[in-house]
Amino acid sequence: MQKTTFASLVALSLSLSLAARPVRSADDAPAPPPGDVVTLERIMADPDWMGNSPEGAYWADDGKSVFFARKATGSDHRELFRQAIDAGSTAAKVADAALGRSDQPGGAFSPDFRLKAYLHDGDVFVKDLASGDLRQLTRTSEEESSPFFFADGKRVGFRRGDAWLVRDLESDLEWQAVDVRTEKDPEKKDDPTFLTEQQQRLFEVLQQRTSKRDAERARAKAEQAADSTRPPLPFFVGADTEITDSALSPSGQYLLAVIAKKSRDDGKKDNMPDYVTESGYVDVKQVRPRVGTPKYETPKLVLFDLAAHAQTELDAAVLPGITDDPLKTLREAAEVARKAKSDKAKAETKDDKASTDAKGSKHAKDEKKPASRAILYANLLWSTDGSGVVLQAFSVDNKDRWILTVDLESKTLVPLERLHDEAWINGAFNEMGWLRDSKRIWYLSEETGYSHLYVRPVAPGEHKRPLTSGAFEVSDVVLTRDGSHFYASANREHPGVREVYRIALRDGETERITALEGQTDFVLSPSETDLVLTASFRTRPPELYLQAAQPGAAARQITDSLSAEYKAIHWQEPEIVAVPSSHVKAPIYSRVYTPEGWSADRKWPAVIFIHGAGYLQNATKGWSYYFREFMFDNLLARHGYVVIDMDYRASAGYGRDWRTAIYRQMGWPEVEDLQDGKAWMEQNKSVDGARVGTWGGSYGGFLTFMSMFRKPDLFACGAALRPVTDWSAYNHEYTANILNTPEIDPEAYNKSSPIEFAAGLEKPVLICHGVEDDNVVFQDTVRLVQRLIELKKTRLFETAIYPVEHHGFREASSWLDEYTRIWELFESNLKPR
Repeated sequence: MQKTTFASLVALSLSLSLAARPVRSADDAPAPPPGDVVTLERIMADPDWMGNSPEGAYWADDGKSVFFARKATGSDHRELFRQAIDAGSTAAKVADAALGRSDQPGGAFSPDFRLKAYLHDGDVFVKDLASGDLRQLTRTSEEESSPFFFADGKRVGFRRGDAWLVRDLESDLEWQAVDVRTEKDPEKKDDPTFLTEQQQRLFEVLQQRTSKRDAERARAKAEQAADSTRPPLPFFVGADTEITDSALSPSGQYLLAVIAKKSRDDGKKDNMPDYVTESGYVDVKQVRPRVGTPKYETPKLVLFDLAAHAQTELDAAVLPGITDDPLKTLREAAEVARKAKSDKAKAETKDDKASTDAKGSKHAKDEKKPASRAILYANLLWSTDGSGVVLQAFSVDNKDRWILTVDLESKTLVPLERLHDEAWINGAFNEMGWLRDSKRIWYLSEETGYSHLYVRPVAPGEHKRPLTSGAFEVSDVVLTRDGSHFYASANREHPGVREVYRIALRDGETERITALEGQTDFVLSPSETDLVLTASFRTRPPELYLQAAQPGAAARQITDSLSAEYKAIHWQEPEIVAVPSSHVKAPIYSRVYTPEGWSADRKWPAVIFIHGAGYLQNATKGWSYYFREFMFDNLLARHGYVVIDMDYRASAGYGRDWRTAIYRQMGWPEVEDLQDGKAWMEQNKSVDGARVGTWGGSYGGFLTFMSMFRKPDLFACGAALRPVTDWSAYNHEYTANILNTPEIDPEAYNKSSPIEFAAGLEKPVLICHGVEDDNVVFQDTVRLVQRLIELKKTRLFETAIYPVEHHGFREASSWLDEYTRIWELFESNLKPR
């Protein structure tokens, strides 16, 4: 790799307008029109230069206007705007003094949809939708949450901390509905010891005092229970506990709560030094624990009967498959490997048998299979009338998802559905809700391999009914007020196109409502006759559109946020290509950028961009999350590079099998897909296979390493940004889904971690990482660099560190420095001298 200094790179970047330079070996490339200039300085500048798109659009309560937020220029602050839906109207900023009385998104509705309860800045408001009258119910420094209407429509419940409060809208009285205390029950006696029994047996005065105390407590409880002006009697759930979730029923009779140990082991956290500080001293911060270190225990699920003042812990042992051990084979193999290693160490060091046996016993104890797997509860949802409740449970090993209800008479947990996946359950498609009859629920499930919409009664033994099916994904489900239809997003027509559909509850008839051919999100109007759409396209960031909620209706754009400077540039719209796979039947959808003046008469250099996040879809017909990279792709294409951006296996949008192809083998199927992408470019874009580079960040940085370490001839050079180098150092929530844990599945970690393959590096690689990265910690790069040093790969790698940057860079100067280095890497290694 050609050695350059940072100063020389910046000088090069600042002295040349890269877009103005002619494409090499393409002398007939047309000169750019005035303003049609793409430079590194421009595309890596603060994105304010492009204009700021509307965010979080929602309808005014009267349906006559739309609210949205927009980033303020030069600040991260979001300002609120309101725009009438009349043609020709323009958006007006909502004054700070009017924010508190402006309409808010979401909220809960009374059973007759006449009243709306919502939150603003942590306080509860109620609005009469017919008259427009607004009442503020709270004004506190505490955060209220979860407002809802009781079944009678006259009372509003909400949560403040762990307490559930009720406000009567007629009398304006507010009271505490339930008092659950994370303390030991003072009436619950400890198990007697010999001494305590002896004290009571021998001393009459102690017997009298105990009897008197118990009688006084009983009298006080009876008095409080009989007096309707006093708060309810408390429940006690034990010391060292915390309420992690709870839901009060709209009938006011029940509270369902999840109660966990406060002292649970969440795993040992890593330390991250911050070198550039205001004080000048190094500041050490703690960041997330590593995979496999949290010790999960099933929390208690408790039903509180407020009328009977009784509490019942619901037994999760009824969950189908709860005692299964999907990881048994891997667990046993890991134990055998550990024992073999221990035996080998014994033979080499001649340890005594007792010491070896002790170690073996420790492992056996650590890996003993529990009677029931640990689970976590989520999505506690009561029906509108409070007659039923549903919730979801997820196994900590990520293999199972259950939908459950509670038999309120027998106070037992009742399983309704179980979804099992030998790889891992997809957390992206867990939406669920009640139908209007309070007897059935709807939910999303990947049961068929794609996320689809189902309905089923909550009565045990009843069967589900699918409303959608096919090789596409359904999400963002909204039920109409009359309960007859659903609106949802889906990529039915093309994997990279997301549109709005209407689905009939009766028979599943599905109608396509929008046809914008990009990426489209929606919000249904209060009258349910119109939609406000947030739509984006390959070269255009999101804007707002209005459309009647009918098939074939025209969509009208109501915002135009792009700057004149951005519009003046002729951005190349990438092709969406279905690259054939040599390993699976499905194609690899990809974005392709072709150089200006391209012809098959010569060989071209090429670059593969590898998107990050793993589970993300980038080869769509909408605006990319990686918008800087999109502009950099354009810059590369203007300078003679073919560029391809692939939705390799593991990417979102293509169903369960595509997503789980990487189970226990991260970096293997994806590299195969990158090989197919390179082969496609050679066959279809006249690319010189010896002059192909790659780059990517985060998961893309990880794949850059896996490609270059495992397949040294695949790429001529690469840049790995904020890269994962060892999955055993990453977080639990993401990594354990795919690789299990290091103790149970060490083979998966060894197979999937680039640091294990570093000896294979034969081509130049650039490594860029922010020191303050609390996602992929900087230590990942430090350890890999030490490994490369020891492997004597000195001339093959360079490292750039960014002292003030997190995982996603914030400073324009850092972006410019990083991409100047990437540009020079490609120019030095992929272009002929």
